[in-house]
Amino acid sequence: MRLLRSTDLALRVLMRLAVADGGSTPTTREVAADMHVPYTHTAKVVAELQHMGLVAARRGRGGGLALTEEGRAASVGRIVRAFEGEGDVVDCEGTGPTGCPLSSGCRLRGALRRAQEAFFASLDPLTVADMVAGPTGSLLLDISRTPPV
Repeated sequence: MRLLRSTDLALRVLMRLAVADGGSTPTTREVAADMHVPYTHTAKVVAELQHMGLVAARRGRGGGLALTEEGRAASVGRIVRAFEGEGDVVDCEGTGPTGCPLSSGCRLRGALRRAQEAFFASLDPLTVADMVAGPTGSLLLDISRTPPV
């Protein structure tokens, strides 16, 4: 299964915020630069993470982004489901000639649905805090300290 870019970015933003130094609150622009992604994409993802209650944002001087306690404890499976949606892996219905002629009796669609749910379920026990344990947290801190080029 291939994740959407927004899903990948959401996970990386959460990981970056999970290792923010001593209460620092990086801005969306700083996080985008750290992750080497466009600011506009990052802003959209951050807005969705705020809506989910995983990230808090303050505007103005001294503002920035912070991971909420709910965000730190959030299930990676829940986050991936939210960004990916619950749709099927393939669009078997389609319209006109693009619709699959086997859709009324196909067993593949159910097998793909079960595989997708197994993928999500394997991520359910993993939290954002778990993702930054060990060497990952140190690497993220190093990335955020790298001066812009």
